[in-house]
Amino acid sequence: MAIIKHKQQRVGIFIDTQNLYHSAKNLYKRKVNFAEVLKEALTGRVLIRALAYVITSEAGDEKAFFDALKKMGIETKTKNLQVFSGGAKKGDWDVGLAVDAISLSDKLDSVVLVTGDGDFVPLVEYLKIGAGCQVEVMSFGKSTSSKLIEAADDFIDLDKKTTKYLLH
Repeated sequence: MAIIKHKQQRVGIFIDTQNLYHSAKNLYKRKVNFAEVLKEALTGRVLIRALAYVITSEAGDEKAFFDALKKMGIETKTKNLQVFSGGAKKGDWDVGLAVDAISLSDKLDSVVLVTGDGDFVPLVEYLKIGAGCQVEVMSFGKSTSSKLIEAADDFIDLDKKTTKYLLH
């Protein structure tokens, strides 16, 4: 996967926070170093927008985390955790992330999706063909859809440098 990265390239970064959080927790029992993920995603290019899609829990104790993301220059979009009558819980931003990526694509040369979720394959295909964007995916390879990796122009495997991308 040969891609072009140059310092005038306009980049949008879209972070599926829940996907990354749960992958790091399940694979390594650690938390993600979002500052390093942002730095790697940008690689010296022009940041147009960095958006993190987050779910607020029933306890609502995420404020410090959200504030930390904002200090890094990452905008947060929040949704409340849905709790259904049977006790099932759901927190999902897939459609919101996809709509934002498509809406901003005409202002971007490269879209970085920070997720391992294979549901984003149609988005990757649209952004590449319909919007003419280069699409990069960053996530933990061990928990990333092989179809997503295949669809992307580039894949950055966070498993390869866990000391950099995970907090100690």
